[in-house]
Amino acid sequence: MTTETDWGGAPSVLRMILGRQLEGMRGRAGLTYEEAGAAIGVSHSTIRRMESAKVARLRLADVEKLLQVYGVGDRQEIDTFLESVREANKRGWWHAYRDVLPEWFAAYLSLEQAALHIRAYEAQFVPGLLQTEAYARAQLSAGNPHAPTETTERGVALRMRRQELLSRPAPPRLWVVLDETVLRWPVGGSEVMRAQVDHLIEVSRLPHVTVQVMPFGNGPHPALRSGAFHLFRFRAPELPDIVYRGGLTGAVYLDRADEVMAHREALDRLSAQAAPARRTEDVLRALRKDL
Repeated sequence: MTTETDWGGAPSVLRMILGRQLEGMRGRAGLTYEEAGAAIGVSHSTIRRMESAKVARLRLADVEKLLQVYGVGDRQEIDTFLESVREANKRGWWHAYRDVLPEWFAAYLSLEQAALHIRAYEAQFVPGLLQTEAYARAQLSAGNPHAPTETTERGVALRMRRQELLSRPAPPRLWVVLDETVLRWPVGGSEVMRAQVDHLIEVSRLPHVTVQVMPFGNGPHPALRSGAFHLFRFRAPELPDIVYRGGLTGAVYLDRADEVMAHREALDRLSAQAAPARRTEDVLRALRKDL
């Protein structure tokens, strides 16, 4: 048994890792879901949910019994695993923003906080990690014009808190391809957009951030049908790459190998077709003159 320790600090992602490890131990023990559940007095569906991280918390007593059923006899190994369970059961910092945070987007934040690499294609808006405060406020206000001011401000505060990710020690590698539409759409007006472009120029100079722009003149490209999406890669070997595709009232998270490969190939083609990263600052400055 191994316990991942360099997992990135996002509790639900750690539950995913522990679930994969429990799945591997069950497989090596030669037990079905039904047999494992019967051995500790729970249903087979509970075992499935534990392994797929579809539980809000992992019960320490159930996990300890499972480890014993799976043949883990070393007390130190069990205690180490249980300590990881305790860590996984903690709430992420974003729980403090639950009043303005849809449940389906909390999963996204967990992935974002734990990722080693984040790649994205954005077709309409600057991604949250790269937004200025004024741009974020304008976007949130346009998306929910009837929301109270305090609700909008809480959403802005959440978005700004997320951006601390890029300045922490060992930040993730962020690589974003922006459709030119993103920079032509007057979110908040010309002044807000000019400040946003200035911020993109500044952040694109960071060694761990790459920003590319897909010009209108390049014509059709591989992501026209799919729309915006993000691809996450993690340090933990138990976790596959995961694709996020958001919508108005929910999100889809994909981890099937063929689906992830299709999105990764689309990003590769987008990156090859977009303006080279070395020209990003020139492209942004040229676009800024039109704002």
